[in-house]
Amino acid sequence: MSPLSQPQVYLTHEGTELILNYGPKAHVALPSRVLVVGGGVTGLTTAWALLDAGHAVTVVSEKWASLEDRITSQIAGALWEWPPAVCGKHTDLISLENSRRWCMTSYRGFDKLIHALPVEEHGVRMRMANFFFGQSIHKMSGQLQKMNEISAAHDIQGFKHDLTLIKTHAVNQEAGVVDSYRHLAPVIDTDQYMVWLRSIVVAKGGKLITGRINGDLLQQEDRLLAKYGAQAIVNTTGLGAYETAADHTVFPLRGALIRVINDGKRFPIVKEALCVSHDDTHEAEDIVFIVPRNDRTLILGGLAQPYVHTLDLTINSPEIVRMRDRCNKFVPGLENAELDPVPFVQGLRPFRDTNVRVEREQRLKAGETRSRIIHSYGQGGSGFSLSFGCAADVLALLAELEKSPYSERASL
Repeated sequence: MSPLSQPQVYLTHEGTELILNYGPKAHVALPSRVLVVGGGVTGLTTAWALLDAGHAVTVVSEKWASLEDRITSQIAGALWEWPPAVCGKHTDLISLENSRRWCMTSYRGFDKLIHALPVEEHGVRMRMANFFFGQSIHKMSGQLQKMNEISAAHDIQGFKHDLTLIKTHAVNQEAGVVDSYRHLAPVIDTDQYMVWLRSIVVAKGGKLITGRINGDLLQQEDRLLAKYGAQAIVNTTGLGAYETAADHTVFPLRGALIRVINDGKRFPIVKEALCVSHDDTHEAEDIVFIVPRNDRTLILGGLAQPYVHTLDLTINSPEIVRMRDRCNKFVPGLENAELDPVPFVQGLRPFRDTNVRVEREQRLKAGETRSRIIHSYGQGGSGFSLSFGCAADVLALLAELEKSPYSERASL
């Protein structure tokens, strides 16, 4: 899609759902402008939803998706997962309850997108995802609960609890897995999708400004609202929320991916995702994450390093060598893989100590008035899986905010 052409997909907010629709949309203009701070998948999905709801939107971001200098969202594994995800977990009960709802909104959104537009435009594919375990899943209460929740979610397609998947995918017997299940899941080519998502926002009238907003947003809220002519601010700064929300529970979970060519010349083409998560039998360094990103690239992952702020890994770093070795041993033949022209990427997943934060700013401004800031950050490695669902909640919070007086005082 050309950035200037009229998009044929649009979002509608119905109840707690954000629904993707195909076809022309009548333009509805509301008098409000919203400032979105952050240009990753959470920020741009939120901007898209706001634009289709009729709001004028300005997005400010220090960087945008590109092939020359990838942002965090592009480095994500981007396999849709039911929470908690394989690489890095939100296990807080509130977070899990919300994430189940958010991820299903996203599942339905991606599924409709796949059917509405050619994959060549957006880069989203529905693939079979296989999950393997080192002991019977019936002996692991957390994993059993997760599997049962997936099987009960009627919109999740192709679920099957099947031990023969281990043999079907020729998993190395030395990998020590004895149980498995599968289901269809959206897999996002992050490079393609993020460029497409940005073009959607631009085509719908979003204003993108390259820049960095430093400091606590609350302390400069009135100035920012005036500068950008906005009536509300949505903070989607990820790790930056440590500063922009003064939230010192935010921390990084370092991850990395090796990219290899998946063309069938050096090993049989891998067409399905293969994952071993951190559980009672596998430590954090035992994660296996093998996902066909597109029709040519296979990503190999499985690194989750909390509280590591540096991006100084190389493809020859010891933990990356071990990660590659785990993947090689899991599926024989991968050791012969040819590296992609961009063989190695790394990034910092934005986590919080407790739950994903999608809520209004709780602190008061000077004069004891309520803030007009809405936060959406801390999605960790699940940014794509939660993107549409979190955007739906932002719309609901904005509607609540707009019903209140501009100088609303906190109730005592």
